[in-house]
Amino acid sequence: MEPTENAEEAVKNARLNGNPEAEQQDSAEPKVDHRPLPSADMRSYALLTPELKDAYFQFYKKTYTKSVLDIKTKEMIAVGAALVSGCKGCLEGHMKKSKKVGVTAEELAEVIAVALGVAAATIVDRSDIANFNLGGLYEKPE
Repeated sequence: MEPTENAEEAVKNARLNGNPEAEQQDSAEPKVDHRPLPSADMRSYALLTPELKDAYFQFYKKTYTKSVLDIKTKEMIAVGAALVSGCKGCLEGHMKKSKKVGVTAEELAEVIAVALGVAAATIVDRSDIANFNLGGLYEKPE
């Protein structure tokens, strides 16, 4: 490869020279997905029926009613969940809400660290396995 040739050009040239597996070879540059992220004009919940959308929002609002967890804790949990699930809109919305309810930069950094640790494994799978290994310590919630 010539010093001025980038990875994309190298793959193109390799294909032209009869190497169809050129894309699978190691290159100096990682592959990047250049598709744009969803725009602000995209409507959330656009594909849900009105009934399902209403049911979802009733459930969502219920999770934010008064309970044993305060709103600040719930927002920190929501940020962590959004990070792990990969929901861009959720993450941005809950980061804004967390700032409004007083989550500090230090607390947010800890939330991110915890989410990073948890992201190494799927949540449901690991919790089911742990509960099974503990002899069914927790019963299914009602």
